[in-house]
Amino acid sequence: MTSAPDRLLRRLEWRLGRRLDGRLQGAHRTVWHGTGLDFTDLRAYTAEDDVRHIDWNVTARLDEPHVRQYTEDRELTAWLVVDRSASMRFGPREQGKDSVAAELSVSLARLVSQGGNRVGAILFDNDTQRVIPPRGGRDQILRIAADLLKPFPQHRSTTDLARMLHLAAATTRKRRSLIFVVSDFIGDPGWEKPLAMLTHRHEVVVVRVVDPAELELPDLGVVLVEDAETGEQMLVDTSDPLLRRRLAEEVDGRELAVETAMRRAGVAAHRITTDQDLLDALVSMTRASGRVRR
Repeated sequence: MTSAPDRLLRRLEWRLGRRLDGRLQGAHRTVWHGTGLDFTDLRAYTAEDDVRHIDWNVTARLDEPHVRQYTEDRELTAWLVVDRSASMRFGPREQGKDSVAAELSVSLARLVSQGGNRVGAILFDNDTQRVIPPRGGRDQILRIAADLLKPFPQHRSTTDLARMLHLAAATTRKRRSLIFVVSDFIGDPGWEKPLAMLTHRHEVVVVRVVDPAELELPDLGVVLVEDAETGEQMLVDTSDPLLRRRLAEEVDGRELAVETAMRRAGVAAHRITTDQDLLDALVSMTRASGRVRR
């Protein structure tokens, strides 16, 4: 009898097929790849260059911007930083945000690991963290899948996203890596600066997992709603037009604030809804990342 992680991986492999494999092959052909550690040369800065590679000493001496060039590593080290907090358990059991985040993370691990690349994972809640050191091979993907399928203890507190990102920075400090941050970004404010610091050293791809009900309140009449992170409950008349308008304005303001913070942090951010096809979402991500890199 096959295990739950093996069934999940087999199902995702069947769904993904070969459509994405060519986009995420290892070494130099991958859409997402890390920055090598070996300095090779200097050249004049162009508008397409990453400003993080500017050599400021040389720039000051020559009075013209110059960037450092590096030799890329043959193998990539990737990390999955997955938010396992209470707000990620929103939605139906089979199609909730945590289920979508697990399937997406296992799919990314499977795709990036092609060609001998190594993948690790950091699973985070305020009081519970699991760190899976990066390794290659199918057994590593199964281990990540197994940990993603294990339930986390339920805690009633808002997510400390800044601490999650600081943990990611401390765990990955020894080697430049490709880091996928999978979260709904619902939690305490103050995560923008640690995200920018993480981006300064690594290539970071943010994936926001959102339930459609969080973007537009469904008309269900009077219902009891509960804040997943604080446990606060209240009766809400979802058919009240004034309430719906105010909530829509709040959602618009929140989405704009998150998008602005992502832009300031300099990350490639993608939003995936729980009713979106996983394959379409991955294709969209690879295309967008390819455009950013070019």
